[in-house]
Amino acid sequence: MKLLYITNGITGSGGLERVLSVKASMLADEFGYDVHIISLNEEGKEAFFEFSPRVIKHSISVGGNPFSYLRSYVTGIRKKIAAIEPDIISVCDDGLKGFFIPLIIGRKVPVIYERHVSKLIETGSESTVLSRISVKLKYVVMNRLAKMFDRFVVLTAGNTCEWNLDNIEVIPNPLPFYPVHRSSLLEKKVIAVGKQSYQKAYDLLLHSWSLLPSGLSDWKLHIYGTIDENQKLDDLSKNLGISTQVIFHPPEKNIEEQFCNSSIFVLSSRFEGFGMVIIEAMACGLPGVSFDCPYGPADIISHGSDGFLTDNGDTKQLASNLAALMIDSELRMRLGAAARINALQYRPEIIIIKWDQLFRSLLKGCS
Repeated sequence: MKLLYITNGITGSGGLERVLSVKASMLADEFGYDVHIISLNEEGKEAFFEFSPRVIKHSISVGGNPFSYLRSYVTGIRKKIAAIEPDIISVCDDGLKGFFIPLIIGRKVPVIYERHVSKLIETGSESTVLSRISVKLKYVVMNRLAKMFDRFVVLTAGNTCEWNLDNIEVIPNPLPFYPVHRSSLLEKKVIAVGKQSYQKAYDLLLHSWSLLPSGLSDWKLHIYGTIDENQKLDDLSKNLGISTQVIFHPPEKNIEEQFCNSSIFVLSSRFEGFGMVIIEAMACGLPGVSFDCPYGPADIISHGSDGFLTDNGDTKQLASNLAALMIDSELRMRLGAAARINALQYRPEIIIIKWDQLFRSLLKGCS
């Protein structure tokens, strides 16, 4: 079976790129798929995560003003699809243009849309009347175009609440690793992973950290992800008096090692599509503390059993839950052991079978 993924890029260090590397590689190596990926403006660039050499990569050059960009995108997609002749297409583009793929290609083959984020990604830190109107219009367009796909796949049951669709299906993300050795949970290190952005809400995390009891000042917070100076997180940590306890790191390819050298995972996002880093941390035996944001954390973390869920945006409660795990090593050990067991359900050999079954069912329905 010839499978084509259409996405913005595979050279970034985000969760979508990580997931695509796992799925595409396993489908090619273990399920015998002929896998192709179309991305934008990445000719000659190296992917951040490792892909199987059997996965064939294609790049389309787009740019210029909006009209030129759209024209080159439509032309490029049509040419590549005509050359590849896929049996099935899966769109991994969380932008608005991805919703137009069925119209662009004329629906000659089954087309799937993979939604990796919440609709709330369309909102931002600044809300104006014009921006709110724009977001509402986008939602209307998205909802109508989403019905044109053969399947609209979201990552959690919570994500289904955002869409009123008959073609919706839930398939969670697969784990990229499950280490033989778990964290000892003895290092006084808390880890957060994700690019610096409004979505990841590290500003709220820093405020929470500043509320920790003074007796926990020997603990360190390590944040891994693309650094955005516009977020001014360095300045915020200094103003809060915690700059000696917070360390910002660029994206880390071997994040598994960093999880295994940490004792607690924290997620402070305002919204998510899943929270890939939650299951990665769990696989390494880390208990997690997360805001109960839409959507993902509540579908993964069992509160009080393998981690703690905190009211979304409640910095005091987040600090309290972090402190509980920092202070009580037995609690850390118990929740961490349960988290590692919970992560087993996301093993790729379980998740990729769901994708294989979906692809084959759609092809069977078209035959």
